[in-house]
Amino acid sequence: MGVILLEALGAGLLFVLIVWWTMFSGRKKGELPGHHDQAEAAREVSHASESQSDPEDSASKK
Repeated sequence: MGVILLEALGAGLLFVLIVWWTMFSGRKKGELPGHHDQAEAAREVSHASESQSDPEDSASKK
């Protein structure tokens, strides 16, 4: 029973370590300048192209 609990504790600690590593081990000063702006601009372009693609198709969805 003790071995199972020890193994579960080890697995839990490993899980917490992996989550912490992926969440908090980024760049020292955050995102690169302009990185967020480029991603947002790409989303706006793709959204604009979807809305202008086929007016009849968008009317049938309403």
